[in-house]
Parts: sequence; structure tokens; C-alpha cells
Amino acid sequence: MIILFDLDGTLIDSTEAILESFENSFRVYNFQPKHRDIESLIGHPLEYMYAELGVAKENISDFVATYKEHYQKISTQKTVLLQNAYKAIEKASSFAELGIVTTKTGAYSRVLMEHFEVMHYFKVLIGREHVQNPKPHQEPILKALEAFDIKDKEIWMIGDTHLDLEAARNAGVNSIGVKSGYENEEKLKLYTNVIFSDALEAIAYLMERKISHT
Repeated sequence: MIILFDLDGTLIDSTEAILESFENSFRVYNFQPKHRDIESLIGHPLEYMYAELGVAKENISDFVATYKEHYQKISTQKTVLLQNAYKAIEKASSFAELGIVTTKTGAYSRVLMEHFEVMHYFKVLIGREHVQNPKPHQEPILKALEAFDIKDKEIWMIGDTHLDLEAARNAGVNSIGVKSGYENEEKLKLYTNVIFSDALEAIAYLMERKISHT
């Protein structure tokens, strides 16, 4: 079995670091966003998020660069593993091969996972800079699967937003929605009929499935 995890809202909570980095970029450019409901946009690429907040297309790259500069400084101090995430990763590694598929910058994500001392559990980490088309496009999942021998393997994507689940559908793999992140159950149900409270519950389900199929 191969299990791919999203990060924000699935394994980690970096909301504080994300919000602070957005607010910093607003201060740097003396910009008033159309709204400050940034959490509802988490999971999308930064370029999309800034466009939704009203930043002109020609200025988005500057905002993104400023965001990344600040985020890199504070991410490890203002990000935590979600409750049960470590147990989920450890348990999953006992019966499956693992990967990460995120729209966050891959380099910064790897630093975070190394900071939490869990990166060694994962065979691959695909971030925004590794693909042309982010989730919900299938490219990030297909890119991650290049690191595995997928023959005769069940493949699952675990995520907290429709972007993860839609990407799984587009890539032709199974998906599990978790309610530990940024999207409500009603929205998740539009894309998968397998939904759990968090990653640990999802892994327990997959472990039972693995046992029943052996």
C-alpha cells in the first residue's frame, strides 16, 4: 500500500505562521486586502491566495517572495504537528510506503518535517516548486508516485480539503477526507465517501483494510 499525505490541516497546523507571513507582506507593501479570511484559502497556491485577496497580477510575485522570506524565518517556531499526527505517521509506516503531496514550498516543508523528526518516514515530498500544475490537478500525485513501484499497490491520498480529494480523483487513486483542517464535512463528502476525524483514524481504517486483504 502507498499512502500520500497532505500537510496543512492533515499532519500539521501552520496557521499562525501563514497568517503572520501574509500580514507581514501586507505591511511591507502597505496593502489593504479585500478581506482577511485567509484560512478559507489555505491549501491553494500562494499565487491564487494573493489574487483572491485582491493583489494585482503584476504584483503577486513580489508578495509571494516577501511571504516566503518571512515564513522561512518563523515556520519551525510557529508550526506544530496536529494531535495524533506523529502516531499516524509511525503507524502508517509499519504497513505502507509513505509520501507527502503539498502546495506548500517543498524545500520549507522538508525543513519542517525534519524539525519534527518525521521526514525519514517518507519516501518522497512533492511541493509547489516540483510541478507546473498544483492540486487539484493530478500532476503532484502522479509526480509523487514516480518514486514508488506502484504495481499491484493500493494507493491512497489523505487530505483535509477538496483540492486533495479532487487531485486524487483526477489521478485515479483512492482518497480519504479528514476533518482536522480547513474544510467542512459537507464539502468533503462531495469528493469522497471515506471521511474521518483525523489522520490517525484514517490510518487505522487503512491498516484494517490491509489486514483484511492479506
